Amino acid sequence: MTGVGIERMGLYCGSAFVDVAKLAAARGLDPVRFANLLMRRKSLSFRFEDPVSFAVNAAKPVVDALGADERQSIELLVVSTESGIDMGKSISNYAHHYLGLARHCRMFEVKQACYGGTAALRLASAMVAAGEVRRALVISTDLARCVPHSYAEPAQGCAAVALLVGRDPVMLALEPGASGVHGYEVMDSCRPTPDMETGNVDLSLLSYLDCIEKSFVAYRGKVGPVDFQDHFAYLACHTPFGGMVKGAHRTMMRKFRPGPPPVVEHDFKRRVGPALAFCQEVGNIYSGTVFLALAGVLARGDFAERRRIGLFSYGSGCCSEFYSGTADAASARAAQALDIDGALAARRELDMAEYDALLAAEREPLFGLRDVTIEPGPFAAIHDSHFKGSGKLVLDGVSGYQRQYRWA
Repeated sequence: MTGVGIERMGLYCGSAFVDVAKLAAARGLDPVRFANLLMRRKSLSFRFEDPVSFAVNAAKPVVDALGADERQSIELLVVSTESGIDMGKSISNYAHHYLGLARHCRMFEVKQACYGGTAALRLASAMVAAGEVRRALVISTDLARCVPHSYAEPAQGCAAVALLVGRDPVMLALEPGASGVHGYEVMDSCRPTPDMETGNVDLSLLSYLDCIEKSFVAYRGKVGPVDFQDHFAYLACHTPFGGMVKGAHRTMMRKFRPGPPPVVEHDFKRRVGPALAFCQEVGNIYSGTVFLALAGVLARGDFAERRRIGLFSYGSGCCSEFYSGTADAASARAAQALDIDGALAARRELDMAEYDALLAAEREPLFGLRDVTIEPGPFAAIHDSHFKGSGKLVLDGVSGYQRQYRWA
């Protein structure tokens, strides 16, 4: 495959999950409304994990698979997150150290809510295409701050996705110039403090629908009057929850390719269904969600021939982009080799008592603490069974504001 795009991908989707149907029942959520979320499970993080450990655990297999010369070719590291750990120091500094990247690698962090991952990918691919860097590593890492007893709670997950960007885009070749952007200021959701998420759910839905339509119109302004259905074999959208994407697909079909409900439903299952495979198991991971959706398409889709994938990224606040890339049988093999299904199956299920204990342990954010020691506490058994000897990076504590990590 030629061009510029994603050469390799790495994911870390946590080591534990909660069944969101059980969660919804325990919280007394309306069963009909909950069913419309189209969620099954969501990944969880422990006190001894943070955005840095998630980022490194996602990217380490990607970096370790490279030869010495190839590792030296990573000349840009961008971390996207809305779960930052410092007002000045970037998560990328920690990631750079623990991944053993070269000293000549430029590094920084970006923030634009759930659009941040796409912003980082677009910047990285442009720098590779321009010859400014040989390869770039983009990592999207986020841990949700849960909003208990709300309909958002079943969908708020955590994970990190790492993308190696270069000129051998085995997993996804980005189409040059095939991109449409739409954005404006709106207070649909925000994180005003490190331990709080809030917003207007209805406004966020309306903004999402407005942006997918307007960014697609902008996309057509760049590439020509393409058909929303025929031009894309698959769609990978930012997925706060599956029901939101289903509503957006229905709206887009009504506006650009009207048809009877059964036809629209069939199109949703065929072109969008694969993108929900992992999102329904992990939850909303913010800046990396669109890439988790892409992984689902590559792992579940039919790529006997080269096919085009349309991607839609939306970040509250807001900025959005509709862009596209192509993938083939090699892309599908690379995605399947990641064995995301196996990693998800290996997670430990927490019951509701354990889940509530986990939430209680996270009430005191680590942000801004000078010194603290992190202990597994009530989750020592899980630490031993899922981390000890695994080679994963875990958080030990904070000393003089500097976070301390170790390889488990």
